[in-house]
Amino acid sequence: MVGFQGRGALTTRVRLLIFGRVQGVGFRWFTRDAAARLGVAGWVRNLPDGRVEAEAEADTAIVETFVQELKTGLTFARVDGIERSAGKPKGDRTFEIL
Repeated sequence: MVGFQGRGALTTRVRLLIFGRVQGVGFRWFTRDAAARLGVAGWVRNLPDGRVEAEAEADTAIVETFVQELKTGLTFARVDGIERSAGKPKGDRTFEIL
């Protein structure tokens, strides 16, 4: 679990469904490390169908950077796409692998 301080005025929360070769390659740990580096709160978990699901909360620009890193950042993964939907900010202060 990684903890964070307060949030700015333009906080965004998104739910992400990531598909491709994203299980068995360290993708959740990569996601957690990116969240820690950028100050993103939320969680990430594997789904039984081979996708990875995540929720991310931070300032809007930081969330956009985070999503971009998930698309391109891990050598051993292959992200074929990310479905995203908006969520209501919950004020989370940590990022966890579930």
